[in-house]
Order: sequence, then C-alpha cells, then structure tokens
Amino acid sequence: MPTKTSTMELSLIHKVCQITQMHSLMFLQSSLFSWKLEGKKGVWLKILEQQAGLVPIALKQGFSYHHAEIGYVMLTYWIPDEPCVLPSTSTHQIGVGAFVMNENKEVLVVIEKKCPLRCSGMWKLPTGLINNSEETFNGAIREVKEETGIETAFLEVVAFRHAHQVAFDKSDLFFVCMLKPLTLEINIDESEIEEAKWMALEEFLGLPFHRDDKLLRRITNICIAKYQNNIKGLLLNA
Repeated sequence: MPTKTSTMELSLIHKVCQITQMHSLMFLQSSLFSWKLEGKKGVWLKILEQQAGLVPIALKQGFSYHHAEIGYVMLTYWIPDEPCVLPSTSTHQIGVGAFVMNENKEVLVVIEKKCPLRCSGMWKLPTGLINNSEETFNGAIREVKEETGIETAFLEVVAFRHAHQVAFDKSDLFFVCMLKPLTLEINIDESEIEEAKWMALEEFLGLPFHRDDKLLRRITNICIAKYQNNIKGLLLNA
C-alpha cells in the first residue's frame, strides 16, 4: 500500500506533467498561429522517445504521423488549404544478393534458418538488407562475411529487380553483386545460417528453387556470362 509521502510525490509528479503538457499545448498553438501569419507551409515536428506524451497533444492540433525511428517519432502539419506537397516517408527497402564463384566453378550457397516459406530449407545465394548509410557493394560483402565467414572483393553489379508490396507494404529494390572470393574456408553464423557450402555450378543450376524461378534463372545466366567475360556489369565508385 503506498504511503502518504509516496502518494504526495506521485500527485506532485502528475501535476508537473499536466503543467508541462499545458505549456507544450500553448507553445504549439502559439507557434502554429505565428507560422500561419508568416506564410509558412509545412511543419516537421520531431518528438523524442522521452517526450512521447506530447504526441497526443500534437495529433489533436492536426499533426499527422510521418515516420518513426528508434528514439523518436516524426509528425507533420500542412498549413495551407491546398494539397500537401511534403515528401512522403521512405517507400523502399534495399536488399542485396551475392553471387560468389571460385576457380573450381563452385557457387557459394546457404540455407537460412529464418527464411520466407518459399525458400525455407532450400539452398540459395547469400542475401540481406543493406544498413543505414551503407553502400550497396559493401552490404553484399558484409552479408557474405557475416553469413559464411568468406572474405570477398566487389567486382560488379550484374542485375537488379524492383518489386512492390513486399515487407510492410513497401517496395523493394534488390541488387545482385558479383564478388570475388578472397578466402575459401566457410565459418557460418549459426544464429542465421543452417548450413553453407561451395556447390558445383551444374548442381546449383539444377536446384528446384533455381529451376522454378524465372527471374533467378535470368540473374544466374547473367552472372555466368559475366564470369565468362561475355558481358559487362555496372561498376560502382568503390
């Protein structure tokens, strides 16, 4: 049972929060009024995680959710009585795949522990999402290193595809990079990868997952043609 002292402390905290929110509301209303007089159009309001109590206040004043990241939420307000032209939140995620083939014409493949149903338990190329502010080719090199322990060097971007309504209804850009293996000994990340190995190219081409996926077949054909120096891919400013 709370003591008299703790009850008074909680009551005081509650009153302080109420005063803080009241001041925030008055400040926000005053600011909006001033911005309208000044002819401002768009307002971006960044609310930190520790200020989360201000979100309902802003929403009641007409602000809308824009996006959220770790540590904050971003709200927007469009002042003029006309269509809003503020840019939308991010519409795409970017993924990378790595085609790594050694001098014995063996392709580096993995079985992921956590994989969409269509590729569950199947051998596939190392893939993943790039990190924030990470270059595409660095993302491919990192994913291969993390999943298999193989060190690689970037050669070229050989293919990419654009898909829609993927994770969280976002669009998806997927780049396939051709990498040169610098090491051959495999050391998997057991938290992500069930198994990894060097697979003969002929066996890889006969895999059901590869055989039944037209896009993957085209990508693989491009990679093989590049390996045979029959085509050129896209060089990045590495």
